[in-house]
Amino acid sequence: MLYNYIYQNGGLAPLPEGADLANAAWIDLYRPLDSQVRAVATLGYEIPTLADMEEIEISNRLYTENGTSYMTGVLPGTLPDGAATAMPVTFILDGQRLITLRHHAPRPFDTFPQRADRTSSGCATPERIFLGLLEEIVGRLADISEGVARVLDETAPRVLTLNAAGDAGALQQALVTLGQQSELMSRVRMGLLSVERILAYHTATNTPHRADSTRPVQKAIQRDIQALEVHADFLGSRIAMTVDATMGMIGLLQNDRIRILSVVAALFVPPMLIASIYGMNFEHMPGLEMLWGFPVSMVVMLGSAVVTYLFLKWRNWL
Repeated sequence: MLYNYIYQNGGLAPLPEGADLANAAWIDLYRPLDSQVRAVATLGYEIPTLADMEEIEISNRLYTENGTSYMTGVLPGTLPDGAATAMPVTFILDGQRLITLRHHAPRPFDTFPQRADRTSSGCATPERIFLGLLEEIVGRLADISEGVARVLDETAPRVLTLNAAGDAGALQQALVTLGQQSELMSRVRMGLLSVERILAYHTATNTPHRADSTRPVQKAIQRDIQALEVHADFLGSRIAMTVDATMGMIGLLQNDRIRILSVVAALFVPPMLIASIYGMNFEHMPGLEMLWGFPVSMVVMLGSAVVTYLFLKWRNWL
């Protein structure tokens, strides 16, 4: 798909149908068709392929060519089927326009056009659109982090209060939830790192089309990223602690069950010893000819089990 925006009333508005693509201030390519890629390429830009965007070499992710900056970072988003993922997004910036290329759907690309005029950078130039979009992305990463924190606030107390045998399913579900939140936080950390690198590169290149000072905006975004990185580290440690607590509770639950089985086995050891003795195939054994031999042996076996139970109870092993 091809989304095009122009400046209008201090904000962004869709490019009128039939208008020249060269009039667009921001061109957003989402899973573009070959014809759409060719249309943007005619404006003088080299549109990278998905394989190029996924290249891990820094020289292929951050570079300047003919005065145009090409910056690629990995951001969390969703696929068309709704599955959460993290994929590369390329920002192409020069003095004429901003072009973004993506193959998944990070939410900021949908929300930013409606609130571009309310960002701290505004949207009067392509660079300010770029910085406003980065600000929106950082805000989205902050929202995701806050969502993870709320899930942890609900999960951690529940894990620490589970102590009954019927809580095994809840503990298993808690582990699944914690694993999902850990994966989500890994995408947030990757997004923060990507935006930080893109912003640092953009600041360092000092492109000639920078007609106004945007350093305060860049510094504000950088401070937000640093604060979110500290928060992400804190949430990561909370997730690790809660996982350890969950595994510990599962271990205690298993120990209780094993202890019960061990006690039951111990109760049957003395009776089995007596029964095995009288089950020996010897011709001469005391008590074999007694009329009350069988009832007496049953009473002795039952008594040995009772004595074993009382001993275990006295030692507080039950």
